[in-house]
Amino acid sequence: MVPLLKRLLLHDERATPRGAAWNMAVDEALLTGLTEAVLRVYRWERPAFSFGYFLPWREAAAAAGEGRSLVRRWTGGGMVAHGEDFTWSLILPSNEPESRRRPAESYGLLHAALAEAFRRAGAEVEKVKTTARAPAGGLCFTAPAPGDLMLGGRKVAGAGQRRCRHGLLHQGSVSGVTLPGDFPVMLAHALAEEVQTFPPEQLPGEVVRRLVHERYGNEAWLQKR
Repeated sequence: MVPLLKRLLLHDERATPRGAAWNMAVDEALLTGLTEAVLRVYRWERPAFSFGYFLPWREAAAAAGEGRSLVRRWTGGGMVAHGEDFTWSLILPSNEPESRRRPAESYGLLHAALAEAFRRAGAEVEKVKTTARAPAGGLCFTAPAPGDLMLGGRKVAGAGQRRCRHGLLHQGSVSGVTLPGDFPVMLAHALAEEVQTFPPEQLPGEVVRRLVHERYGNEAWLQKR
């Protein structure tokens, strides 16, 4: 498979798990503040539950149950339980041609790269056909969508996307499968010809903190209609 990107920065944050609001804020801050493609891999400091931008928060709160941090994503898609999953985001600025593909095509190509990373890790996954019927919300890993990845008859990978004038944000989750510790490197090289480490000093910390306060950690954003 030919990589989609020429160059990619790998930002592996797994050593420092963060809160749900912070994790979502970092993705938006990177998209709106950088001009380079970034693959971000991260963990959660406590069990969390994210839900797509267009879903009603009451439905998400009922599904999440007790003991999980609830957060509304900037991307679309369904509801996802986090904590044991492999969570990744691909940030593509507007100067990157791949950011301008149509949603279904982009989703399929990015999951094809993810499938290639699975293959390199020794797992042969299957992609849900693009002609399959898309689910209307609900729990993400119980309802495969076109382009999602399946292993042994179970959905193991799904994602949501957001497009804006700054580019494309693709937020993905892999669940129910054991991955090697260097899987982020495998995924990065499946996506890009050249991979470099993300310089930590490029993280726009002040913007992240503002987004946590004004958006992702704010009840008005969480419960918006």
